[in-house]
Amino acid sequence: MVGAACESAAEICNHDFTTILAREGIHHLLSDEQKVPLPLGKDKMICLLFSANWSRPCKAFIPQLMQAYNALKDTGQELEVIFVSFDRDENGFNEHFKSMPWLVVPFNVNLQKILGTLYKVNQIPSFIPLGIDTKMLAKDAVGLIKDYGADAFPFTKKRQEELKAIDEAKRQGGKLDELFNGIKNTFGVEVHPSELVGKTIGLYFGAHWCPPCRDFTVQLVEAYSEIINDKNQEFEVVFISTDRDHKEFDLSLTKMPWLAVPFDDKSRHDLCRIFEVKWIPSLILLGPDGRTISTNGEQ
Repeated sequence: MVGAACESAAEICNHDFTTILAREGIHHLLSDEQKVPLPLGKDKMICLLFSANWSRPCKAFIPQLMQAYNALKDTGQELEVIFVSFDRDENGFNEHFKSMPWLVVPFNVNLQKILGTLYKVNQIPSFIPLGIDTKMLAKDAVGLIKDYGADAFPFTKKRQEELKAIDEAKRQGGKLDELFNGIKNTFGVEVHPSELVGKTIGLYFGAHWCPPCRDFTVQLVEAYSEIINDKNQEFEVVFISTDRDHKEFDLSLTKMPWLAVPFDDKSRHDLCRIFEVKWIPSLILLGPDGRTISTNGEQ
């Protein structure tokens, strides 16, 4: 039985992975056009990436993983990713791995089945660190990387809990400078978060491609105009875009008289995660002390 040297699949170590490849006649991995020896992984964390070119979720995840992988490499983390293809044919495999910066297992349909069964891969993409007890690993490493990028390393439950605690502190801490890297007004002039202190703030999550958002923007503009014309009210809206590209973002801004987080600012993604935005339009209200007072201001 494959992997019989270990007590369970959860305990399979890096050496067992290379042994399985060797049994299938695979004695090297690919890096671009170069063949490299099978790594034992004694000095680094080895992670398996199960993915396929035909899968849209995989295609969306690969750039996110690449960004995290390169960032971790740049900081000296001992990490290696090994791609195991779930492609249906070698053409799809070649198309999928040609831009990957990590190691690749040569295309082998039989190996797909063996490793997929062994590591209980029931969906792709799937990202599985080796050499760590599964009880210690985060339940969804792919989701963790999508949410936190390189900060997700080393992909454990403990790290996940630490990151969620940091988000909770930002959500409830009332420190605006920890929420925003940058904000700009409709003229493109940067506004420092300190200028919002003492105001009620509406964090508006929306996108031009979303018809309900376009309708809600009209309603919010009317309410915003009424509020700011009342000298007794200190209120500001900050738009956090979920548009698909910069062109859509610019179209969104043409209808808005308030502030916005720049499209290229990473905090757009972070704010969606911190405030657990599950749908758009969504309006989160922060009180004058910077703390959340409502998570459904759009209703």
